[in-house]
Amino acid sequence: MKRRSPSKGDLFPDLNPAVLAQRYAAGGAACLSVLTDVEWFGGSVADLQAARAATDLPVIRKDFTVDPRDVVDARLMGADCVLLIAAALDDAELADLHALAKELGLDALIEIHDERELERALAVGSDLIGVNQRDLVTFEVDQERAVRMAPQMPQGVVRVAESGVRDRADAAALEAAGYDALLVGETLVKSGDPAREIQRLRGMS
Repeated sequence: MKRRSPSKGDLFPDLNPAVLAQRYAAGGAACLSVLTDVEWFGGSVADLQAARAATDLPVIRKDFTVDPRDVVDARLMGADCVLLIAAALDDAELADLHALAKELGLDALIEIHDERELERALAVGSDLIGVNQRDLVTFEVDQERAVRMAPQMPQGVVRVAESGVRDRADAAALEAAGYDALLVGETLVKSGDPAREIQRLRGMS
């Protein structure tokens, strides 16, 4: 659930989070990812709460989690999961925020970009790891990054591919690589019919 992005500008600035959440659920989404960052993505806590109230789907608070208070805030606003970006945290911060999330009953999706960050995620005991195909500095998408990283994740880790999923061919390639889930933003919010687009990505229409 993404109103805008730093690289693409406005995507769906006037989205209704409750309606969009229901459309995602109707299409077969397993989870909702809601941007709460105001400055870069135009999101808000209200967006997350409205989406959470509209369906029974679990919700990831997608934001820059860099402080223990961010994790506590996620719990208080009703999120089920927080995003921890390995590139934005040192080893101690990653371990502490991951442990705090678990203590508070939250899942923690650790986002990585390469082998070194995978090692760091595994070192803190993560069993939910996302590979972001978009470079955080250049915003360029590397479609091969997730395919390269998947075989390096051990059994028992839930594998999530993030960013750059444009169509069924992309989704099928990531599924074949071993991913359990896809985190899709721009393709859905710009589709005009997100329920049908989710079904297409899942190979159901």
